[in-house]
Amino acid sequence: MKPNVDKVELWLFVSMMLVATMIVLGGATRLTNSGLSITEWAPIKGMLPPLNNQAWLIEFEKYKLIPEFLAEHSDMDLAGFKVIYFWEWSHRQLGRIIGLVYAIPLLYFIISNKIQKGKLINFLAILFLICTQGFIGWWMVSSGLINDRIDVSQYRLATHLGVAFVILACLFWLWRNQRESWPDNSGNKNLIWLTSILSLLVYLQIILGAFVAGLKAGRTYNTWPLMDGDFIPKGYMSLNPYWRNIFENIGAVQFNHRTLAYIIILFTICVFIAARNNRRLRRALLGFKILLVVQVLLGILVLITGDALWLALTHQFSAIILWLSIVNVTRLARFN
Repeated sequence: MKPNVDKVELWLFVSMMLVATMIVLGGATRLTNSGLSITEWAPIKGMLPPLNNQAWLIEFEKYKLIPEFLAEHSDMDLAGFKVIYFWEWSHRQLGRIIGLVYAIPLLYFIISNKIQKGKLINFLAILFLICTQGFIGWWMVSSGLINDRIDVSQYRLATHLGVAFVILACLFWLWRNQRESWPDNSGNKNLIWLTSILSLLVYLQIILGAFVAGLKAGRTYNTWPLMDGDFIPKGYMSLNPYWRNIFENIGAVQFNHRTLAYIIILFTICVFIAARNNRRLRRALLGFKILLVVQVLLGILVLITGDALWLALTHQFSAIILWLSIVNVTRLARFN
């Protein structure tokens, strides 16, 4: 393998690992109720945390003005504030690091002609998504600082997480292409369609998971397989207009998340059968099936334990591995 390919491959891998870490750190920030601790967006000035006690007190006073503090943290002292501030600051700082780690080497590779011009658009698209993600992150946080809200909008949370997983998939795809070769789309058309649909179902499940998280729906209906004795929870379509139930009804959101998991399992079996004559793809699908079972079991454990922190984070990390697995399956289907 050529040295220049090695450098690009390493750069993509490091970027991918940083984005995966960012997703987990974002989950920890949310689960520790730390996401609204920094009430301003200061990309440059915010690089450094408060450096003295007076600066800490100023930040704490800003936090005291938002509805979340009054509703949930009114008894918090400065020491407690420093803990939640650390989580949110670390999340934002890692975002800055990702931007630099991706953008600076990209500029070097462009200048030194180590990325083919015909494929440069793929790398630039990822840079655009990374930059856009910073704005989306603040757009999400700002939704929890206005009116009487004590949490961020679940719509904006789902957008933020959804873009993160798109960035992760793009980095993984380019990394795999750098290691091997670019897909020639000469594979079986039916398998290409089936694996693409499966990957879209997994992505939709991730988005539904974001709505579960945003509504804190995992802290209710903590029974399985039924939801407090019912297959379909009471009040499933209680909101008007009806489309709001998909995104705002806690029972409906959790039911949809559960149900889609079962659909994905059944569809995976169908794809596995369809790929029975493709040894390489079948092997990748087998790995995906194992990861899928693990993810479902983790989801059940998160549910029945009432959204325990370490289990919820494990569930989110497992979702990352599962996502990369299905992206790999989808890519492999494009080879003959």
